Amino acid sequence: MAQSRLVLATWICTVLLNASRSFGINFRLYNGCPFTVWPGWLNNGDSPALGNGGTQLEPYTFIDLGTPTSDWGGRFWGRRGCDFQGSGCSTGDCNKQLYCQGIGGAPPYSIAEFKLGGAPNTGLDFYDVSLVDGYNLPIRITPSKSGCPFTGCLRDVIPWCPSELQVHDYSGVVGCKSACLAFGTPPFCCTGDYSTPQTCKPSSYSKIFKDICPLAYSYAYDDPSSTFTCSNGGDYTITFCP
Repeated sequence: MAQSRLVLATWICTVLLNASRSFGINFRLYNGCPFTVWPGWLNNGDSPALGNGGTQLEPYTFIDLGTPTSDWGGRFWGRRGCDFQGSGCSTGDCNKQLYCQGIGGAPPYSIAEFKLGGAPNTGLDFYDVSLVDGYNLPIRITPSKSGCPFTGCLRDVIPWCPSELQVHDYSGVVGCKSACLAFGTPPFCCTGDYSTPQTCKPSSYSKIFKDICPLAYSYAYDDPSSTFTCSNGGDYTITFCP
């Protein structure tokens, strides 16, 4: 009888564990900008795709995206100045398509990154906002769980963007390249002899990003002040122009 109770208890625990792992979470993408934004998103290689990878959001509207499991990973970004019958998007473009469908965005762009469930057995979500590939929109990640910190780039970088990093379209300056994107050299890209945290340091350009958006990644090894965690299982709101 004792052995039967042990088998039953083990089976119940297994069912509950599998159920908790299969329970998905919700991403709400909200456009707080006074202009149209075209969000794009891309799953990591070990995670399933969410829908068709892109949409159009008019000002002050939102869309909800649910994941099939609680251990999803991927990224979200906003596109600006899109004309899918012409040249595509001024920033964040994915092959001139509304639906990115597995295609990453063309920088510069502000990115919200997630690894839900984190490393094995941690029970944590990892998330950040990255300007390593440049900037095009203010963006914020807000967890639904109480006590979990928000992060983001909450201010507009463009007024402080040096001319050599600026991206223009018909409306004016719409993006700010990273130094790596603009110049492609190892010290700015943290490659070659500069591929470790000890050899790759903040540049005068990355410090501009960091001063304006202290919570966001400003260069490749900006981990200590830019990666955030939350207990696994909560939902997230990603706001453009918070």
